[in-house]
Amino acid sequence: MSKEIISNSLPLSLVDDVCSIINNGRKQAYSAVNNAMVETYWHIGRRIVEEEQHGNQRAEYGKQLIKQLSIALTHEYGKGFSARYLAYFRKFYLTVPDIKILQTRLQNLHWSHIHRILSIDNETAAIWYLTTASQEMWSVRTLDRNISTQYFERHFKQPQLDIKEKNPDKLELLKSPIVAEFLGFKQDYSFSEQELESAIINHLQDFIMEMGRGFAFMARQQLIRTDTQDYFIDLVFYNVILKCYVLIDLKVGVISHQDVGQMDMYVRMYDELKRTEGDNPTIGIVLCSETSQDIARYSILKGNEQLFAAKYMALLPTKEELKREIEKQKQLFLLQQNINKNN
Repeated sequence: MSKEIISNSLPLSLVDDVCSIINNGRKQAYSAVNNAMVETYWHIGRRIVEEEQHGNQRAEYGKQLIKQLSIALTHEYGKGFSARYLAYFRKFYLTVPDIKILQTRLQNLHWSHIHRILSIDNETAAIWYLTTASQEMWSVRTLDRNISTQYFERHFKQPQLDIKEKNPDKLELLKSPIVAEFLGFKQDYSFSEQELESAIINHLQDFIMEMGRGFAFMARQQLIRTDTQDYFIDLVFYNVILKCYVLIDLKVGVISHQDVGQMDMYVRMYDELKRTEGDNPTIGIVLCSETSQDIARYSILKGNEQLFAAKYMALLPTKEELKREIEKQKQLFLLQQNINKNN
């Protein structure tokens, strides 16, 4: 509220407190209306499915049923009950048939979240997005971005990871490639590692979300001091699911053996100088614009479960390009992890 319209005799703290009460009340009212709306749509979907089961189960019967119901509801209530939306309500119920799950595990999702997720044909992916969006408190914008960049597909082994799991797979939490179009770099723009780091910091929330699950930012250019030289780690995170520190070294260009060796040194130093009791071994990630299967095969990445080479992509690729890149990065990671097992 503008200070110019507040009387000198009126305590500013009183105005702030009352405004806070009003804003909180509005948020609670909006949340209650949203929950009621979501449950209403769920019950409509349930009733449609029940009617289909009592009648003719042929697909054509279901289409006609929804079409006729839409005409009746639109006449009674106006917009918002088109045949397309009724089909979404039906799919909503079929995807989440247990009302208790909706009320206890998905209660913080708005209909905009659910509507976006129901556009996905893969039912397993849809359920995963519903659960994860609720757990991670994703905004609709974040959800839309993650679906568009195939967040689910970039988690290997069809992830159904329980946060209480004792030994989660690192590959299920770390995404590669990291699609970082939010950094603002153009295709023909030449940038330095310092500019890349600054762009990541400026868009840190988006970058953490793009990294994967469970990441929390700890430090930038963290100093590691030895008796002979000082070293600076570009970015330090802590993963609350893996219960370990994650070090990131940014490289503009193709990864090299020297990059991997430097990160190996950082990981060893961090484990010795920074890691505390209860932490799992530190993970090191060399984030570069191009990874290499040869380096994964012949360098110290070979069989090392603490070191990874992950690729970033400055611009959002086409769906076909992203699918090819996902498969390429998946094979690189699996190569890195399987070489040691086969020796």
